Amino acid sequence: MAWAAADLGQIEEALAWATQQAGEAGKPPTTVLTAAQAETIDAMTARILPSVDGRPGARECGVVYFIDRALATFNAAQKPLYAAGIADLDRRAARKWKSTTRFAALTPPQQNEVLHKIEKTPFFEAVRFDTIVGAFALPTWGGNRDYAGWHLLGIEHQQVFQPPFGYYDAEIARRTER
Repeated sequence: MAWAAADLGQIEEALAWATQQAGEAGKPPTTVLTAAQAETIDAMTARILPSVDGRPGARECGVVYFIDRALATFNAAQKPLYAAGIADLDRRAARKWKSTTRFAALTPPQQNEVLHKIEKTPFFEAVRFDTIVGAFALPTWGGNRDYAGWHLLGIEHQQVFQPPFGYYDAEIARRTER
């Protein structure tokens, strides 16, 4: 019944967005980040929040898609910071290891070494913050794929949360049960 009352334009927009998220070969396309930039950010966020012992990390949460969507919308002012930071990572990788020109091509220990050198920079701090937000935000923003971040915290997604939500309404819940 809700579909009958919904705005057709919004439904089409939602379906188009969902189709875009499916992307080619199961990998959603990015809108702001190039494929190479997205690969670098994905590698970086996977080092910031790695998957350990079968628990999801940034990659499984789709954090790179949250970051891309954020840069396309509310966080657009940080596009230059991200572009410069990604280029710097690639330069550092190429300087240190002559066999590569890209940060994403390094091994995880090599990536850690490069990231350790930039961990006090505004770029690293921005990516770290966005990684945490992207892992635990609502999936509609592109991250927290399949609620993986919430599962990491032991939270199960529910369509409706049952009372009591807090101490302030616990008494109301008891009265309505009688």
